[in-house]
Amino acid sequence: MRKQLHFIVILLFTSSLALAQQPNKPSSSEIFESIQKLNFLGSVLYVAAHPDDENTRLISYMSNKVKARTAYLSLTRGDGGQNLIGPEIRELLGVMRTQELLAARRVDGGEQLFTRANDFGYSKHPDETLSIWDKDKVLSDVVLAIRKFKPDVIINRFDHRRAGRTHGHHTSSALLSMEAFDLVNNPLSYPEQLSTTELWQPKRLFYNTSWWRYGSREEFDKVDKSNMMMFDIGIYYPLKGLSNNELASIASNQHLCQGFGRLTYRGSQEEYIEFLKGESPNGSTNIFEGVDTSWNRIKGGNAIGNLLNEVETNFNFRNPSEHLPKLLQAYQLLTKVENEHWKSIKTKELKSIIESCAGLYLEVSAETNWATPNETINLNIEVLNRSQQSMLLRSINTSNELQISKEINLKENTKFDFKEPITIPNNQKPTTPYWLAEKGTLGMYKADPKFIGLPETPRVFNVDFNLVINQVPITFTKPVVYRYSKPDKGELYKPFEIIPEASAKISEGVIILDSDVQREIEVIVKSGRDNLDGFVQIAHPNDWSVYPEKQKVNIANRGQEQRLTFTVIPPKEQSEGLLTPMVHIGEQIYTRELIEIDYDHIPFQTVLLPSESKIVRLDIQKRGENIGYIEGAGDVVPESLRQIGYNVTTIKPEDISAENLNRFDAVVIGIRAYNTVEELKFKQQILFDYVAQGGNMIVQYNTSHRVKVDAIAPYDLKLSRDRVTDENAEVTLLAENHEILNYPNKITSKDFEGWTQERGLYFPNEWSNEFTPILSMNDKDESPKSGSLLVAKHGKGHYIYTGLSFFREFPAGVSGAYRLFANMLSLGKNDIN
Repeated sequence: MRKQLHFIVILLFTSSLALAQQPNKPSSSEIFESIQKLNFLGSVLYVAAHPDDENTRLISYMSNKVKARTAYLSLTRGDGGQNLIGPEIRELLGVMRTQELLAARRVDGGEQLFTRANDFGYSKHPDETLSIWDKDKVLSDVVLAIRKFKPDVIINRFDHRRAGRTHGHHTSSALLSMEAFDLVNNPLSYPEQLSTTELWQPKRLFYNTSWWRYGSREEFDKVDKSNMMMFDIGIYYPLKGLSNNELASIASNQHLCQGFGRLTYRGSQEEYIEFLKGESPNGSTNIFEGVDTSWNRIKGGNAIGNLLNEVETNFNFRNPSEHLPKLLQAYQLLTKVENEHWKSIKTKELKSIIESCAGLYLEVSAETNWATPNETINLNIEVLNRSQQSMLLRSINTSNELQISKEINLKENTKFDFKEPITIPNNQKPTTPYWLAEKGTLGMYKADPKFIGLPETPRVFNVDFNLVINQVPITFTKPVVYRYSKPDKGELYKPFEIIPEASAKISEGVIILDSDVQREIEVIVKSGRDNLDGFVQIAHPNDWSVYPEKQKVNIANRGQEQRLTFTVIPPKEQSEGLLTPMVHIGEQIYTRELIEIDYDHIPFQTVLLPSESKIVRLDIQKRGENIGYIEGAGDVVPESLRQIGYNVTTIKPEDISAENLNRFDAVVIGIRAYNTVEELKFKQQILFDYVAQGGNMIVQYNTSHRVKVDAIAPYDLKLSRDRVTDENAEVTLLAENHEILNYPNKITSKDFEGWTQERGLYFPNEWSNEFTPILSMNDKDESPKSGSLLVAKHGKGHYIYTGLSFFREFPAGVSGAYRLFANMLSLGKNDIN
């Protein structure tokens, strides 16, 4: 029975995260925990570089055991990582990982903050990282985060003393935190921030150390820990039915696109933090030593604390509404507090508790999940008082500042439903992640100053419910959402978004033409309103031609699409550029693509990005036609190979057989397939036999961690963490006369120009004599790495292992990457041989 209940608790945590904007419906135990946190006036800021860097065990402990207001400052949104569950990379991956972080914080009880730093990919040294990021701007954002959040304690995830020995982003996060600690109370440091915030000095700063910092548990046992604090982060929470580390595991599991789905952990577990800077705790085990974390911390707080501590001490789990009189009295006192920082934080917390204790249900659901400027839509408003307390709905205010008088006595458990129209202003900007509204640089996003640090764009459309409870006026604000249902999923929620009246995209993000023969392309126009009328043109490079010059758009209903076919005529010589569809509606021109990200574990996301497709007239030859592709962690390589004329068939693991494989000129293994596809361990010998019989097998990169197969190659091959992060690193052709560099395309150094983000990753560093290394490359001040492309003759066929980042280069339309991969697919098909 206990296991069954435990499963239900975890299921509640995980499944609820998929319901975007769902109204919070806390239980009595959750209300009680909120009151405990309300009575603690102390803050902890955890600092690291990426989504999934954070130690959810410590964040959860600080939030749920210590009851501190706890936030994670992630310097980036993880845009440069890989995606194990879908095709989104770069900016769209950053949007996904932002939402995964927010999902994790909803589990562990923390808050989420960011800087404008762009995750440009792996960096080997903080000097490189900080030069690409623009150190001063990121440092400014860290200072701003500290000044706004006002932490008493800062905890760095990474060690500032390990430059060059770990990810440059990691070390940079610690270095910036150390520097910011000394700047936040200096009025000469970023004085422009002081118009919206104020100076602050954290009490102390720690480093979240661990045995892995010292190489082994045995070595860590020898370390002098007199400067450290230890916490048992395996503590059990009876009110939750979960241990802290179980809760932390569930939070960490939200990082699904990074493959963090894993078993929960429970039982006693030690966590260490090392004191670095500030006022020493002098041997105390209290991280807040010397900080008054009671209501006495603020002027006028004593009376509030007396009321709220009494509520906590005598909390009625059966009838929380019993405490409303004292909670409302505390609320009235809190509105008079001079300390604006704590007044704002605690007012928000207290209002939420009052709402929960009253069983008050307030919801505003639009009739659709999106609207366009100048459109009028209906809002379905639901109000329900599920307590015996006297309650009056005096009025509501919509986002356009229209106050609507109601004067409704909210009787116990009597639901009131009504509709109110709302008109979207004509000048309302469409909804999109604020950091993507303008094009940034490789290392930095641009952002409206008032949004810097926020995890997502604030909701524009809200409704204020102006109530009177027990003669006390109080206002609750709710965002407009879209509530709907599906027969196979039940009740669901989506955020309410504003979209443009027209958006467009070319159906292919990269268009490769291997000759000067004209080609048809498809433009998809989506209407955001009824009766859309206009025309479409395509902006294109001067040496390309597109006809017709324009085509008419006429769409009757909102949400519908119209597909238009244009013909592109390439130049005679190799050339590349961008195509942008331009939708003319009246005097407006729309050049953005509307992108929707829809996964069960995060809220539905709407993103507007410049609508651009790269078009390439490529001098490329190829041999063979039919390619089998075994998918791994998600990439667009199959679509890219179709672009250059291959017939690509996706092979499911269960369909891997000698008979099926013999149909293909080559078989390609997707990225990280050996890390993610369990069934392949039973199919490796079949694949090796295919090679021995004359087949061509190409294996793309895998990590050395959690390999599912016994052998990734027919000969000895050892994966490492070797990588070349400089996309412009010089490439040496080691095997200049090898067929793979000469047939059917002559590969030269020019083919390695224009690569993006990196050369490659997780190269093998040891291999048997059967392999021939083809290329050598290295980052600055490092030894040459020759494991990026290895070829072995096996029987009558060829086995190729490559760590080159084709999965990044293909979507960017990098010509040389296509030419080299065509040679890999053509290996062994030289007519001369």
